[in-house]
Amino acid sequence: MSLKQQVDPEKLPRHIAIIMDGNGRWAKKKGKLRIFGHENGVKAVREATEASAELGINYVTLYAFSSENWRRPKREVDTLIDLLIKTVHSELKTLMDNSIRLNTIGDTRQLGEKCYNALNLAKDETKENKRMVLTLALNYSGRWDIEQAMRNVAYDAREGSLDPETIDQDVIKQYLTTAEMPDPELLIRTSGEHRLSNYLLWQLAYSELYFCPTFWPDFRKEHLYQALINYQSRERRFGQISEQIKK
Repeated sequence: MSLKQQVDPEKLPRHIAIIMDGNGRWAKKKGKLRIFGHENGVKAVREATEASAELGINYVTLYAFSSENWRRPKREVDTLIDLLIKTVHSELKTLMDNSIRLNTIGDTRQLGEKCYNALNLAKDETKENKRMVLTLALNYSGRWDIEQAMRNVAYDAREGSLDPETIDQDVIKQYLTTAEMPDPELLIRTSGEHRLSNYLLWQLAYSELYFCPTFWPDFRKEHLYQALINYQSRERRFGQISEQIKK
């Protein structure tokens, strides 16, 4: 039985979040520049996206460029943004062929006008696609997301359109950039690192975490299946005990 056949279609997460880690180290092991790893990571994005759509996953969110990535050498950052623009153009057909809608979260205006416009064009082209939503987290961090949400909550409370007494977790969720999607049930991080790196901090509160030792450029559909099989073997209790879940 193949790995794909071992995935239970009745127990799929609706939303998978992925931290695509290890591009630079993968390239370094091969004696190449870091950007070589980023370029080869595009195939892994295609594999993970297509496999998720084929299985029936509704949402996949990829950590593509964090707010902290601006601290990297300017040449690498500029090349990353150029690669993003090129990839958005080249992968548009794949998105359309698979009826995948492109979405973004994060302050994408700071990526530059050319990149911002390319992203918006692709989002507009794919807006009617229904099979799956692929979200790129760009110039994003979890703390930034919560910060902008709290700022907007404060504005609305000051203007009188929001009663402070009504603020609860459901209200806060509506102010986050992920308001239109469910929280991820599964987080996958590649390269063997075991940390969240300021990613979807509010949204990952009850997510199952899966750490894959494979560097992102080598990530293939089989790795996704392995993560899903592991996820499906777990008991998700949300603060309760096993006996309560099994009732």
